[in-house]
Amino acid sequence: MLTKRIIPCLDVKDGKTVKGVSFENLREAGDAVELGARYVKEGADELIFLDITATNEKRRTLTELVSRVAEVVNIPFTVGGGVTSVDDVHALLACGADKISVNSAAVRRPELLTELASRFGSQCVVLAVDAKKEENDWYVYLNGGRMRTDLRVRDWVREVCNRGAGEILLTSMDADGTRKGFDLALTSMVSHSVPVPVIASGGAGTIRDFENVFREGCADAALAASIFHFREVEIAELKKYLTDVNIPVRPV
Repeated sequence: MLTKRIIPCLDVKDGKTVKGVSFENLREAGDAVELGARYVKEGADELIFLDITATNEKRRTLTELVSRVAEVVNIPFTVGGGVTSVDDVHALLACGADKISVNSAAVRRPELLTELASRFGSQCVVLAVDAKKEENDWYVYLNGGRMRTDLRVRDWVREVCNRGAGEILLTSMDADGTRKGFDLALTSMVSHSVPVPVIASGGAGTIRDFENVFREGCADAALAASIFHFREVEIAELKKYLTDVNIPVRPV
């Protein structure tokens, strides 16, 4: 079994780290730069920064803040929100990002993924999927969960991999912020549908939830926000538990 990754996420709105439930009722969760530095010290494998209102507000990602976070992290750093072009990616990589997350812009113009993969390599291109279950299937949502599409998640993730996406960041809108566990059925379905790594997001509440998403969801990485921000789960403690139950992780 390949080493599993533990990834804290900084959801940023108006320059501040926030967290809500099912993408609503946001509350502040700390300073992005301070949190980034803390997670490096605590043994996080990667860090993801999502400017969650950039697309809806039709603006680019907060590059100045991205630069400040990049200065304090020495682990792989993924940035998303408002990415719509090759130029946007150039700007974020220049600010210190290692990978770029794309969501709404890829749905509106799937060719963008091919362009990005050709220019920067598939390893740089993370396709973010915000998924919500309706009538026994999952559908893709855009603009930070504000806009439903008719795209079925299974069909979409297969297409984006064919177009060059090198990783899937899969967020269950139903589970997000609930702390009731990851959506194992959704994660397993996507993991078995694509040949690229899948990052499970949405619903982490306990250490056991991570074990479940790695075993039953077959995820390659697991992302969480509030439980790490508010120290309800410590990364070192989580990694020790996973090691004890024979799930391989990088040591702290």
